[in-house]
Amino acid sequence: MYGSPQKRDFISFTVTKEDDKTIKRQSCWRVWRRMSRLQKNIISFLLAIGIVLCIYILLHRKASTSGMENAVKAPPWDYGVGEDYVHFENDGQPGKKADRNKEDIANVNHPDTVNEVDQDNNVDEPVIHQPGGDDDEDDGEDEKQNENHKIPIKYQPKYGPQNKKQEAVLAAFQHAWKAYKAYAWGHDELKPVSKSWNEWFNLGLTLIDSLDTMILLGLKKEFLEARDWVANDMNIKPRKDVNLFETTIRVLGGLLSAYHLSDEPVFLEKAILLGNELLPCFGSKSSIPYADVNLMTGVAKAPKWGPDSTVSEVTTIQLEFRDLSFTTGDMRYKEAVDKVSTHIHNLPKANGLVPIFINANNGQFRARSTVTFGARGDSYYEYLLKQWIQTSKSETMFLDDYLNAMNGAKEKLVRTSEPSKLTFIGELLSGERFSAKMDHLACFLPGTLALGYKNGLDEWHLQMAKDLIHTCYQTYARTATKLSPEISHFNMVPGTKGDDIIIKPADAHNLLRPETVESLLYMYRITGDEIYRKWGWEIFQAFEKHTKLPHGYSSIGNVQNVKDPGIRDKMESFFLGETLKYFFLLFSDDENLISFDKYVFNTEAHPLPIRDSQGKIVQ
Repeated sequence: MYGSPQKRDFISFTVTKEDDKTIKRQSCWRVWRRMSRLQKNIISFLLAIGIVLCIYILLHRKASTSGMENAVKAPPWDYGVGEDYVHFENDGQPGKKADRNKEDIANVNHPDTVNEVDQDNNVDEPVIHQPGGDDDEDDGEDEKQNENHKIPIKYQPKYGPQNKKQEAVLAAFQHAWKAYKAYAWGHDELKPVSKSWNEWFNLGLTLIDSLDTMILLGLKKEFLEARDWVANDMNIKPRKDVNLFETTIRVLGGLLSAYHLSDEPVFLEKAILLGNELLPCFGSKSSIPYADVNLMTGVAKAPKWGPDSTVSEVTTIQLEFRDLSFTTGDMRYKEAVDKVSTHIHNLPKANGLVPIFINANNGQFRARSTVTFGARGDSYYEYLLKQWIQTSKSETMFLDDYLNAMNGAKEKLVRTSEPSKLTFIGELLSGERFSAKMDHLACFLPGTLALGYKNGLDEWHLQMAKDLIHTCYQTYARTATKLSPEISHFNMVPGTKGDDIIIKPADAHNLLRPETVESLLYMYRITGDEIYRKWGWEIFQAFEKHTKLPHGYSSIGNVQNVKDPGIRDKMESFFLGETLKYFFLLFSDDENLISFDKYVFNTEAHPLPIRDSQGKIVQ
């Protein structure tokens, strides 16, 4: 194969011995001929492996580049992953990556991880890098940082606090974030008492939930550190079963919102990867997705507690998957969730109301299930209205179902208490028997009703919103801590005296939930009535007084016990992602800061852009 050895056009090399200055020249061919057969076989084998590896690497790079080009049809960026872009510039040097002192804390021994951790899943611990720097040294820089933000739309709101109450909310967030960064960085939730962390999905829930909040609060440094964690450390495919609904609203919604507000490409790239890993849930025998999926194996299944999916969960993923399709041009995501919506739309319903369970195998509601605007039913109704708004009121199926449901709720579920005549929304047990029980989760409804009124629905929607938000506020104002219980029961016996609201011991906990604050924001912006900001400030102060700890905030066990509220050692991710965000927006004097005309909030308070009927963002 190398030609005749008699020819002179050979390659030669020089061999020099340490103890001999004589230079000897030998051809490669002669060296090769002097080798044994074993030596020749070894060299030939190594060369063959090298050639195969080179070919594989070249083909793999080509396929990866082609795949990304197909996934993102018209990418609105020219920067690489993790680079500072548009909103946040590093000391006036666009394109310079944020410097970080990476300290590996993955092997720190954290005691008492929560019960949610599924040992059977053999969870891979994520690789965590702790950002460097001392928060205390940067406290004085916030005002300077707030001047560095830009946003790629015609109106540019002022990010960061503009008044004393917003400054108080910013301080609360910084207090919570400092503890999360110190003791739970990259993990799902902070345990503020034990100074440790909880793991639920291994996806950094608190960090992802907080991204858009940090943008609004003007926290440049914290945002950049979190962005770098997403770029460098976030594992989209942990060996873990995750809930489709929770992962979609918190993580997919959080990534998409952060992308829309910052134009940082890494957030969209991660959203695409996550969306792909969630698609196996839609492979059931019916149009109803499975509740859980293992992100590493792609195996989807019903939840461990039973064979059914929750109605609110399978109908509260649509805003996020549709936005992912609109943003990337890949319609697979929208088609998957639209199929679910159409199926639910075509199922028979009494008075437009839905039971809380549905089977993913046969696609039918579970007979005699509870009907509620609380847990497992709530956001089905919320997303009917918001999907109609998401595409500029072009899809009337959603409006029709929403109007039928609101009329049904008004007739079947709305009642008043005794003796104060508080308006509340109850439940139908087994789909028939009325129960005067109202979850705090149902306090999203006043805001949704007001949003419907803003978009042209009848006056009674706003009036019912006013009546319900007054009751939601009373669930706070009438407790010892001025914080609402998780569940309230109402007295309906005519002529009785005493309390309208009955709090059972098992329902007396407060989880730092956002729904009442969310509705206060809608009510204030739509009516302009300052009473809603007054109520909001009272609630914020109660959170500060009874849930704030040296290292973050915690849910409490008993809202009726001021001296010992029962600290639960858990800071929910939605406290930073929803509750504090809604407080900050409520106290803003600028209604264009996340305008209701340009954005629709998902159920985890992540704003997504409103689009026209063709999916283009409305300017």
